[in-house]
Amino acid sequence: MQLATGFKRIVDVGAGTGKLTALLEDAGHEILALDPSIDMLRVLHEAYPTVPAWQAVAEHTALANSSVDLVSCAQTWHWVDVPAAAAEFDRIIARDGAVLLVWNNLDTTIPWVHRLSRIMHAGDVLKPGFIPEVAAPWEISTTLRTTWEQEITPENIINLAHTRSYWLRSTPKIQQRVDNNLQWYLYEHLEFAPGKPVALPYRCDAFILTRQA
Repeated sequence: MQLATGFKRIVDVGAGTGKLTALLEDAGHEILALDPSIDMLRVLHEAYPTVPAWQAVAEHTALANSSVDLVSCAQTWHWVDVPAAAAEFDRIIARDGAVLLVWNNLDTTIPWVHRLSRIMHAGDVLKPGFIPEVAAPWEISTTLRTTWEQEITPENIINLAHTRSYWLRSTPKIQQRVDNNLQWYLYEHLEFAPGKPVALPYRCDAFILTRQA
C-alpha cells in the first residue's frame, strides 16, 4: 500500500480476516491488528500467526500513548464513533503519524455491476466521490481514488454475497432466493461460464489524515 510508505509501526484497526494486514506486513511494516470480532481474529491468527492481534475497537484500542506511526482502517471507518475514534487515534499515534482510511467498493458506475450489487444487497457500497467524516485533530491531507479488477469465478461471486450482512442476517428462505437470483443473473443473463474467472470491477477510495496545523 503506497500511501503507507514512510510509516514503520502500523496498527490495522478493524482488521477482519487480515487482508490489508497481510499487504502491509508484506511491504515490510511492523504490524499490529485488532478487531471487535473474536471469530475474525481466529481466522487472522491462523493465516498470519506472527502478527500480534487482539480484540478491541477503534474507540478503545488498549494501545499505549504514541505507540504507533500509522492507524489503518479498511472498510471500517463508517462503523465507528468518529469523534471518539479520532481522539483515541490522537492518543496512540506518534507526533508525525497519520491515519489511513481505505474503502474498496464494487464499481457500480458499470451497469452490470450496479445490478449485481442490488441482487447481492450490497448496501455498504459508497457513492463515487464521497468524503468521509473526520474529527479534530485530524484533517484529510491526501486523497487517492482509483479502480481495479478482481479475477473471480461466478461461484466465488456467490460466495462473496454470503459475506454480506444482508445475507448473513436473512432467513434460509431469503438466502436461497438471493442465491437463485444470482445464479440466474450470472449464468443465464450474463452467460458467465461456470468455473471461468471474470473481471469484477472495483473502486478504491483512500484517504490520509494528518493532524491539523
